Amino acid sequence: MLLADVVTTSQAVAATRSRKDKVAALADLLGRTGPAEAETVAAYLGGTLRQRRTGLGWKSLGDLPEPAVSPSLEVLEVHEHFEAVAALAGPGSAGARAAAVQSLFGRATAEEQRWLRGVVTGELRQGALDALVQEAVARAADVPLPLVRRAAMLSGSTVAVVVAALTEGEEALRAIGLEVMRPVLPMLAGSATDVAAAMAKARGVAEAGGEVVVDTKLDGIRVQVHRDGDAVRVATRSLEDITARLPEVVEVARALPASRFVLDGEALALDDAGRPRPFQETSSRTAQSAGVQVTPFFFDVLHVDGTDLLDAPGRERLDALHALVPEQHRVAGLRTADTAAAEAFLAEALAAGHEGVVVKSLEAPYAAGRRGSGWVKVKPVHTLDLVVLAVEWGSGRRRGKLSNLHLGARDPEGGFVMLGKTFKGMTDEMLDWQTERFLALETHREGHVVHVRPEQVVEIAIDGVQRSTRYPGGVALRFARVVRYRDDKTAAEADPVESVQARLSGA
Repeated sequence: MLLADVVTTSQAVAATRSRKDKVAALADLLGRTGPAEAETVAAYLGGTLRQRRTGLGWKSLGDLPEPAVSPSLEVLEVHEHFEAVAALAGPGSAGARAAAVQSLFGRATAEEQRWLRGVVTGELRQGALDALVQEAVARAADVPLPLVRRAAMLSGSTVAVVVAALTEGEEALRAIGLEVMRPVLPMLAGSATDVAAAMAKARGVAEAGGEVVVDTKLDGIRVQVHRDGDAVRVATRSLEDITARLPEVVEVARALPASRFVLDGEALALDDAGRPRPFQETSSRTAQSAGVQVTPFFFDVLHVDGTDLLDAPGRERLDALHALVPEQHRVAGLRTADTAAAEAFLAEALAAGHEGVVVKSLEAPYAAGRRGSGWVKVKPVHTLDLVVLAVEWGSGRRRGKLSNLHLGARDPEGGFVMLGKTFKGMTDEMLDWQTERFLALETHREGHVVHVRPEQVVEIAIDGVQRSTRYPGGVALRFARVVRYRDDKTAAEADPVESVQARLSGA
């Protein structure tokens, strides 16, 4: 299949606001895709490359060759080209990468060049998110959408199941289950402003007035730990394998009284008094194989010695967790129906230096890859995970440092929507770090503003949001200040603009 076919479909999807028409266009192309190229086409339709990193950015794509007159690039050819670029490392790699860009883009038409630049930089605005691609896969393969969603969650991505769906259909998708040593997308928590609201959400109608679990919300790195005999695998929330960097987590996993299991939890650094150390210390530790000691704490179990627990209610998974993991490696929690007791537990968690609590249903299954009311987090300080779009040079004592951040939320149509600026909450060490970091991400300058690739996620505390005609999202942040930089999250995991807009009504 020609890349031009993908680009044409992408343009058609971007040109309509109708979800039905978007899905129809995507499904039409997937229906014409052969098995060998289906994974690549599905990734491209979702606006991403299959390569996790390529080393390419705005600077390396700033000086492109003259475009080709007619399309000739094949989809698989483009994928293989990016595979080769991603493998470049060491002396001479920068020159080889530049030559590879010239070679690939020199064979692309003007429209293909624009599309390729957008997908490489993460700024392709076509309105085709993963959920739409899943709908298109279901339509093209004539299989139930819930089956596609579940298979994608259990296999880690939509791309991983598209071939099975298109070639073998419903039977093949049903055969995809939890597999020890293959990470699944983690269950995510909704949010509430207070404990009472969180308990009401987690209970649901059927559990009104019943017990819930109130877990401490740790300020660490989400880890999913798989064990099969002596083999252990540790994955992040984005499914990155960090086993080699966390030998202490591997050691804990091997000491547990089962030979095959999947655990969900957090790893974090503690001080001598057992209080959490700054998140940046945990983050830096999980980015390398040496440094400050981290300790794993688990709050859920998905499989134990041949028994899958994904669909089991929370109470059964909790019992299995307690049977498998000793108390010193379990997240502290409280099982209660009493709102006052839950609020007291929150106060204790905050006093111990933790972020808050997560209120959990005792009936809900483990909804891999989904965010719902089965788990509801309560954080007294309201925060957003946003992406830095540009930075302004500081003045006064901050002269010579990049200071004022331009903050953006994720746009469902692709790209990011600016919500405001902040220079508050930054230490001198943070100013030094971000100056170096953002100069490395620089794309261009406009006066005192340095525009950067939208890659760095930052956690921002706010007092609320307000209506604003100044920014394109129609809202602005009130009293925004920096809490920390989130190197454990990608820009694709930043908060969407709709969730920020919903705060206007307190939703």
